[in-house]
Order: sequence, then structure tokens, then C-alpha cells
Amino acid sequence: MDTRKKKTRVLTPTEVILENISDGVFTVDMEWRVTSFNRAAEDITGVERSDAIGRRCSDVFRSSLCGAACALEQTFATGKPIIGISAYIIDSDGHRIPISISTALLHDADGRVIGGAETFRDLSEVETLRQELSGKFRLGDLASRSPLMQRVFEVLPAIAVSPSTVLILGETGTGKELVARTLHHLSSRQAGPFIAVNCGALPDTLLESELFGYKTGAFTGANKDKPGRFTLAGGGTIFLDEIGEVSPALQIRLLRVLQERTYEPLGATRSETADVRIIVATNRDLAEQTRKGAFREDLYYRVNVVRIELPPLRRRKEDIPLLVDQFVTHFNRVRQRNVLGVATEALSLLMAHDWPGNIRELENAIEHAFILCNEGYIDIRHLPEELRARGISAGSGSDIRSAHDILDAQAIRDALERNAFKRLAAARALGIHKTTFFRRMKKLGIVPPKQDGRTCRKR
Repeated sequence: MDTRKKKTRVLTPTEVILENISDGVFTVDMEWRVTSFNRAAEDITGVERSDAIGRRCSDVFRSSLCGAACALEQTFATGKPIIGISAYIIDSDGHRIPISISTALLHDADGRVIGGAETFRDLSEVETLRQELSGKFRLGDLASRSPLMQRVFEVLPAIAVSPSTVLILGETGTGKELVARTLHHLSSRQAGPFIAVNCGALPDTLLESELFGYKTGAFTGANKDKPGRFTLAGGGTIFLDEIGEVSPALQIRLLRVLQERTYEPLGATRSETADVRIIVATNRDLAEQTRKGAFREDLYYRVNVVRIELPPLRRRKEDIPLLVDQFVTHFNRVRQRNVLGVATEALSLLMAHDWPGNIRELENAIEHAFILCNEGYIDIRHLPEELRARGISAGSGSDIRSAHDILDAQAIRDALERNAFKRLAAARALGIHKTTFFRRMKKLGIVPPKQDGRTCRKR
């Protein structure tokens, strides 16, 4: 009997790192034969290392990019690495696995190309979490799963049926006009017109004539009567956006409309009745403007009867996948395209951005992507340059992890709710081990109710 111990090869520091990272890594020679295959590559593909090495990579790594669209072949042709392109592979069990791919060339000591390397990240969990968000919470034209927005949704129906003036507060691009339209559509005035006026876009003299209209001869060039926006909104709703930009002189006229429900067109000799629901909005702090004397105190109290505050997008990032799907559907219809959606890696980048321009900035980013993407999935390369630059600098850092945590927490909460807060059932529904599930709950600070649905012993 041979009692000699089998010698184990000592791994180099680089090999140790490659064996312990979560991304799959494989290398090929100039004949496309696999020369190395790390542990994560085995786990993701379901192919043993011994079965992979020596075979052509297309036989092992059955990817949607194999063939003419091969990312590694593009790197061989151009000499440039590819970072974060989305694709999918078919594992050894025939399952479709979403991944992101990055490629690079391998050189010898003399700088000659001797092969290529490809890393791939399993995005199955992110994709699953995104699908968990498909149960959409909607109210009129609004859609959100954010707890902050759901509190707004709870009060909107009651506000809509009230005739009171509404003040909508929020940063630029948070969707104040969309909320105003939703209030109109939920109100008894829904059959009437909805007229929106941006008070900050017109100088004071033009804004006054736009709001109240004028009579023939009121000024030079007034050759016929022109109805104002208050007249056009009769029986419906008028939305005065950026009310904080209105001058003190025009504020006095608006105050009269709110107090007496009457106004006078320029050059008129008698008042007209304002049969409208008035909704105003601003991105300014009107209370502070009032303290400074820039906004009339009596007008502030008139418009601040019912107040709705909209959170910025950076505080409701769990809504980004939902909003992205809406914008893709919209631009497909408008541009007559067949874009299927946003690739998971690109969505992670969108989730990591703080969006100072809020929903409007996100919509512009998707519109930009439609210029470069005619079909298939919007990828990182289709997004605006400033977003791509941020993604390259951030890599897989804290912003991306934070974005993943937001999706993760949402999916866990939804799974718990669907399974009566039975944690084992929720873990099975998500397809993850109970220990992993409990660890993620603890890390994300998710605390179930005291009676969490676990099986109780019979008395």
C-alpha cells in the first residue's frame, strides 16, 4: 500500500484571489481554448473546471453573445476592454442566467497578446428582485411602491373630492404636475378642462394677460378679446406651477381670485366668476419666502389650505425600476421602437445615481438611451456619459451595493407579506436558504411583527 502523501500545488496570490472572488473568471488562448476556470465560474455555469479546460469557450460558456456578438472577440479586434455589457448564459441544467460581462487581453512578458480573459457576474438575484417589483401600486397616472409616496396616495382621494385649494411642494422634477392632474381626474371636475400654467416662465405683464385675458382695446395690438386661462379652465382645474415666482403686484390679484372667486380681464369694466379648482405648486420654501417678505402672508395662508409634499427621487429609489419601465413603454409607443427594457447592470447604475433632477432627469436619461438603442435591452453604453463615468469610477462600490440593498429589502418585505410573515416560507418563495434569508433581514434592519407567522406549538 502506497502511504506517500499526494503533493498539493501551492496557489499563487493571484490564484488565491481568483478562487475567492464572487465573479466568474476564465481565460482562453489564441485558439479560443479555455486555459483557466475559477471556482465562481464553476458555480455559475454548473461546469466542472476539469471539463472546461481545453475546450473551446463557446462550448463551455453558452452565452447570448457567442458568435458574431462575442465580447471577447471584439476586444481581440480592437484591443480595448469591454466593461459591464449585459447578456445571459445557459448553465449545465439548461437554466437561463442573466450576467454582466467584462473582457481584457492577456500579454506575455514581451507585451505580445497570448490570449484573453473574461469575467462575468451572476445577476440572477438582482433580476429576481426586480421582478418582485412587478406588483405595482397605482393611483391614476401615478405609480409607486415607496412608503413615502404611499402615504401621499392615501390622502389623495380625500383631497381630490374637496373643493379646497391645494399646495404641492417638491423639488424640480418630482412630478408636481402629474399629482395635480391625478387630483383633477379623481375629482368631480374630471369632465372639465385641466389647464397648467408655469408662472415662472413668463414676465409679469404677459403672465397677467395669460391668466386673466384681455378685452379689445386694452392695449396697443389688442384687436379682439382673448380669454385667459381662468376662463379656459371654467368647470375644471387650473394648475399654477412655480407660484413662488409671481411678483408681489400679481400676488394681490391672485389673492382676490382665491378670496372672492372673481377676476377682471385687462380692459374689462366688470368682474367675471372663476368657476375653477385651484392647485398651486412650488419648489421654494414659501414659509421662508413669507418671512422674508417676498411672498404675501395672506396669500400664503390662502394657498396653504391643503399641502402635499413630494419626496425627491433619491429618497424613493425603490421606484426607479417602476419609473424606468413606464418610460420605456412610453418611448416605445412614441418612437415606434421595440426596446425590451433596461439591462440589469444598467439598472444597477441608475439605482446608484442620486438624481438631482429627479424624475425628469431619469426620463431624460431613458430618452437619451433610445437615441442609441433601437431594440433589445438598454445597456450601460446607451446611458448618458455622466452616468457611465460615475459607474466606471464607482465600480462595484458602496453606491451599487446600496442600490442592491434597496431592491433586496423591498423583495424581502414583499415575500414576508405574501407569506403572512412566515420567514421560512418567504425564504422558499425567494429561492434562498433560510440562513441567508435571516442574515439579510438582520443586515437590512427588517424586523417582522412580534407574531411573525412561525408555527406555534399546540396547547
